[in-house]
Amino acid sequence: MSDRLVLFAASIAALVAAPAQAGGAAPDDERQRELVHIVRQDCGSCHGLTLAGGLGPALTPATLRDKPVEGLVVTIVGGRPGTPMPPFRGIVSEGEAQWIVERLIEGFPSDPGPAGGSRAPR
Repeated sequence: MSDRLVLFAASIAALVAAPAQAGGAAPDDERQRELVHIVRQDCGSCHGLTLAGGLGPALTPATLRDKPVEGLVVTIVGGRPGTPMPPFRGIVSEGEAQWIVERLIEGFPSDPGPAGGSRAPR
């Protein structure tokens, strides 16, 4: 099966299984901080800590510019079968994945550290 067909099938499955996004409002400030930390740490472990690529492809504005936002959201929520990309369903909602994609396209913010706590002293 071609990569496009696999991505299409995964997209449809994720859309059918995922709950509808309520409201479409941006996550609150604390959740945004958590999402930035998740992307920088968890996604960065494969996509590179600077998101410039590693095991996974780069997640920079230049590499994502021509990609459909909806497909990127589906990839985050549903993963990519047959690849190391895991699904983040249950960790992030579709609305949060949309927020992440929008930040990636504009240039992802730096990691302020985990929410609810302070960084350890140096």
